[in-house]
Amino acid sequence: NTVLFDRGMRARILERLQLEADLQGAIERQQFHLNYQPIVSLETSKIVGFEALVRWRHPTRGLISPDEFIPLAEQTGLIIPLGEWVLSEACRQLNFLREQFPDYSPLSISVNLSGMQLWSSEVLQYIDKILKSLSLSGSSLKLEITESILMDKGSEATALLGQLKSRQIQLSIDDFGTGYSSLAYLQSFPIDTLKIDRSFINGIEQQEKNLDITRTIITLAHSLELDVIAEGVETREQLEILRSLGCEYGQGY
Repeated sequence: NTVLFDRGMRARILERLQLEADLQGAIERQQFHLNYQPIVSLETSKIVGFEALVRWRHPTRGLISPDEFIPLAEQTGLIIPLGEWVLSEACRQLNFLREQFPDYSPLSISVNLSGMQLWSSEVLQYIDKILKSLSLSGSSLKLEITESILMDKGSEATALLGQLKSRQIQLSIDDFGTGYSSLAYLQSFPIDTLKIDRSFINGIEQQEKNLDITRTIITLAHSLELDVIAEGVETREQLEILRSLGCEYGQGY
């Protein structure tokens, strides 16, 4: 065999190791913050909730993309303490918003849950602890889960989602249409909401195929008595199209 040494490979490995160490320190020093993206009723144009989005401002590198640090957090197991902080901080902020804007109640908060978090043996325990400490009902919380996470577990997923539903926690399928898209799980899992991925909303005004896919997802969801949230709604025309299709909610990008 002939093996060629590539300095770039070594540099990438060292950079990853440094980022992993920085990520551990960032959790301990609480260098993360949350952005809150409004979820709006397309019928009334009122805000009904928010999706909590975690952001990391590195002391020397500046803002690091979630696409870079979230996969690393999952690979190293750091997603567990990070996820607990996100959930706790998002619920705390929801309490504050409800006090400040009582006319907008009942507001809800949506939090993304990774596979490692969902299958952690302590997931129900820390969700219960956070809700109890803030005197929040489960109906205030919406957990967003991707299709692939559920398809990997089958019967285990059904049991766990059932326990979450027994707490009145709402469940959303995030980025619907980009994963397995197996219709069987929509019947067997206690899902409340489908979120249409923004790749279908982008260009819905000009691209007939995107419009047809979006219409089909909305029709499917309604036939199963599920709500629909469209992601990445950026123009008035997109808003009007989704409203005419009967989509309940939208959020931007």
